[in-house]
Amino acid sequence: MCGIICVVSRPSGRPLPIAADIVRALDQAIAAGDRAAIAECAQIVAEADAALRGDAGLGALYNNAAFAAELVSRVERLERISFTAEQALENSSGLPAAEIERRSNELIALRDASWSLRNDRIHNANMVLDLAGADATTSARNAYFTIQQSFAAIDRMEVRGRDSAGVNVLVWGHEIEASDNRVVPLLAGRTDDPLFTSRSVRVGSATRAWSFVYKAAAEIGELGDNTRVMRDAVRSDDLLRLLVSQPGARVSVIGHTRWASVGIISEPNAHPVNSEEVGAAAGAPYLVAALNGDVDNHAEITLRRSLKIAEPITTDAKVIPTAVSRLISGGSSLEEAFRATVSEFEGSVAIAAASADAPNTVMLALRGSGQGLCVGLAEDRFIVASEPYGVVEETLGYLRMDGEALALDNDPSSRGQIMVVNGDLAGELGGVRLLAYNGSNIALDQSHIITAEVTTRDIDRGAHKHFLSKEIAEAPSSFRKTLRGKIAENDGVLRASLDESILPADIVAKLASGSIVRIRVIGQGTAAIAGRSLAQLLRKFVDHRVQVDALPATELSGFQLELDMADTLIVAISQSGTTTDTNRTVDLART
Repeated sequence: MCGIICVVSRPSGRPLPIAADIVRALDQAIAAGDRAAIAECAQIVAEADAALRGDAGLGALYNNAAFAAELVSRVERLERISFTAEQALENSSGLPAAEIERRSNELIALRDASWSLRNDRIHNANMVLDLAGADATTSARNAYFTIQQSFAAIDRMEVRGRDSAGVNVLVWGHEIEASDNRVVPLLAGRTDDPLFTSRSVRVGSATRAWSFVYKAAAEIGELGDNTRVMRDAVRSDDLLRLLVSQPGARVSVIGHTRWASVGIISEPNAHPVNSEEVGAAAGAPYLVAALNGDVDNHAEITLRRSLKIAEPITTDAKVIPTAVSRLISGGSSLEEAFRATVSEFEGSVAIAAASADAPNTVMLALRGSGQGLCVGLAEDRFIVASEPYGVVEETLGYLRMDGEALALDNDPSSRGQIMVVNGDLAGELGGVRLLAYNGSNIALDQSHIITAEVTTRDIDRGAHKHFLSKEIAEAPSSFRKTLRGKIAENDGVLRASLDESILPADIVAKLASGSIVRIRVIGQGTAAIAGRSLAQLLRKFVDHRVQVDALPATELSGFQLELDMADTLIVAISQSGTTTDTNRTVDLART
């Protein structure tokens, strides 16, 4: 698996929040926490965190060590309040499960908001400061913020694959020409690399954005290595700094973290790739693209369209921008060229592409199972990621594309979705258009916006090098919290105490009556392994006439779904609650 990240934005119109107001609000939150009003405390902290998001929030925190210190001191007091409330809940007895759940959720909300202040807002401001420097202009600060957001998302999505990674930054609005005396020495040796390796630059014009790419590729390494390499390259790039420092400069980013399936692990094969062909005329439409999944017929398309791809580039992703560019040269619009190109592809794919001639628009495509694309609606930003945990640093609200949906019944050509994301309306639902693969429009409204159930605190590795070690270390605590309020002692005997919200009465009735004859425990990866243990336990407690199996979610969705599954209970296991294959299988089983 791989991970896609895109960020497009618009200038913020919100005034910078006032530091004293934020500190005063946090003091009010602490006062609420001290009197055990945890819900009120959490709400105030969440509002403070929201005020410090986006370009405006960054501006308030940027290079402001005194403000950051004030925030950290309040966060530490909030953490003590959380700890005290947690201990009180642990020591309580006889509380109904619903009350325990309510208090637990309040504590989670407080911890999430407090965590976000320190580890998202303050941390990001420091990381942007590291890239941009203390003397950065407003446009430079905001540009590096966009780049930092892409790096942060790649770090979180590296669990999907990390043998190589890349980000492409499109820059426009700076009004600097390639002939500028400041630019000429900085461009030397960076514009003529046909393999589009790290630090390559493609010069724009008055109407075309400049393209900067940064890549890393290594078969052996650790999580975080790739972004460290790319951060160093961005930080040391004086040409990028010159352009983004100009008034009016804007940027958009397409990034990717890769698990190589087609093409060796190398910088030329690392995504994003561009649309250039060997020997092509100058001035051809210029695009960049990234791919998750496989274009199974990429070799056929390359031959049929006589695409002239430099031989060291063997990734199937290269056909995407190259084929789209060819169609635009032939007179097609960007949208139609993109739709026509992706409609030719065979295989399960998630695709992101952008054109230097429309740099604040991202084209997305999703077809088949096993891939995902989420579009986060943040303040003055759209953040696209393969999983929700790539967008939640800035927003919990997102749209999820559906690669297997049929827009028109009995029309296979309408399977899959294309999304046009317009950064000029960033953060607004009106900035997103959804199409089927056959070009028909799909209406979007507020009901399509999903609220993420995972936060950056949930997916942080902390001091652990690997998520597996974190899961092992946290397992006892997680297990204890899961059982809290669900085990009751009655006459010296421990019994399960599950209310309607945990085990619905209709499920109990169906199990008792025998109308449920099959139980399928599903998950992916380690969750699927956990499902085997649960299935073995369930077999000891259910009637022998009930068949209990554990299997990967993809096995159920691919081979064992039936038109009528009223006699089947699906038990889904997911560490994060966001596993694409598991959630998709649950949705299919329900329908």
